Amino acid sequence: MKENPLTYQEVINMELPEIIVYVAPLFFIFVAIEWYMGIRKQQKLYDPKDFAAATTIGLINVGVNLLTKVFVFSIVLFFYNLVPWSVPITWWSFILCFFVLDLCRYWAHRISHEQRFWWASHVTHHSSEQYNFSVGFRLSWVQQMKVIFFLPVPLLGFHPFVFFVCHQIAVVYQFWIHTELIDKMPRWVEYFFVTPSHHRVHHATNDQYLDKNYGSTFIIWDRIFGTFEPEVEKPVYGITTPVNSYNPVYLVFHEYIRLIKDLRWARSPKEFFQVLISGPGAEIVTPGGKNVTKVSPMPVKSDKPASPAMRNLSAEKSTGGSTKADIPSKKIA
Repeated sequence: MKENPLTYQEVINMELPEIIVYVAPLFFIFVAIEWYMGIRKQQKLYDPKDFAAATTIGLINVGVNLLTKVFVFSIVLFFYNLVPWSVPITWWSFILCFFVLDLCRYWAHRISHEQRFWWASHVTHHSSEQYNFSVGFRLSWVQQMKVIFFLPVPLLGFHPFVFFVCHQIAVVYQFWIHTELIDKMPRWVEYFFVTPSHHRVHHATNDQYLDKNYGSTFIIWDRIFGTFEPEVEKPVYGITTPVNSYNPVYLVFHEYIRLIKDLRWARSPKEFFQVLISGPGAEIVTPGGKNVTKVSPMPVKSDKPASPAMRNLSAEKSTGGSTKADIPSKKIA
């Protein structure tokens, strides 16, 4: 514990820059430009209903962030005061903090694809079959709980002011990589940074693209941890079992609805926990409480828990077809 703990009021008095608020108008300007360029090139980059849903989700998310800002920031402040050491606020501490934060964002993103509980808070961002700037608006209204993944930053002694600035820059960076209009960048940029090409792969449902390129700003983490995949064939966007809805509330909570329904059949605390942390395509229980592993007819966005055969089974169940899982297939729902 620090001898002189930092207070919330002291941090507020530092006049935290609202970077996202300043650049938000530019987001809509770039959306308009992208929409116009798509029309000129005779490409349907935007679906009006999809755009309306994404914008609604994004605007409500801004409101939720404002309501939860004090709580989230208080958590960061608490853990910063918990350790006796601190990193001074200098130019190099911003750079170092950004790298540490980006590594945390990589693992937060990866776990959000590998565990069903966290996937439920992330699937909103992937459910669109379009790929344009407005996809960056599709952020869950409960994603604030992911602050636990970023706690290593204050525990390492980085000042909450530095964390707040770096976090906003990381969020802003995410906007420009959601587009099909920008082709591959120079080789050195593609090697080190996340680019539109890398992120198109991440949003694709093509077999070789599933659960690849988790990086937020730096793609080097994917290269280090073996999750990198270059863009080769044209990506097909969305999730492997489409949601088929433009209702913003349903788009945000549909996976939680499925998860809660399945949790009701857990017959022990162990099974309950296993359902939460299992991959998005697998469950431990079935309706009626029978203890078998099965495939849920739910959106799947993970190649580890959902093999091609499992994804094919999910598609067959959603269309009333066979439910046998012993026939391998490359079919994507």
